[in-house]
Amino acid sequence: MEKVIISTEQAPKAIGPYSQAVRVGQLVFMSGQLGIDPKTGDLAEGIVAQTHQSLDNIGAVLTALGLNYSHVVKTTVFVKDLDDFATVNEIYGSVFKDAPPARSCVEVSRLPKRALVEIECIAVYPEK
Repeated sequence: MEKVIISTEQAPKAIGPYSQAVRVGQLVFMSGQLGIDPKTGDLAEGIVAQTHQSLDNIGAVLTALGLNYSHVVKTTVFVKDLDDFATVNEIYGSVFKDAPPARSCVEVSRLPKRALVEIECIAVYPEK
């Protein structure tokens, strides 16, 4: 199967040697999205704003692919402090309301740009 590199100006540019997302067949593998504003390149302030921005960035990449949050089948949430889990979970739940994807959540010692949260996902195109 052909590997297609996905990139959109509506989400932050990759800050290293990776792609925003890669499509292989019906599957889309999205790199972790930090809470970076794609217009300014700045990291949002605080866990609430970073979580919203991370999910907005995921939404922007999905939109560029003609998909939406309902096409996400798996996410991995990385948090700097698991004490922020309830806050992240509430915001996450407001986006993935119906039939939420499978998910893992792990506390990490450090994220790029000293971010507080990073979310990556796998999405799938519906069968025709």
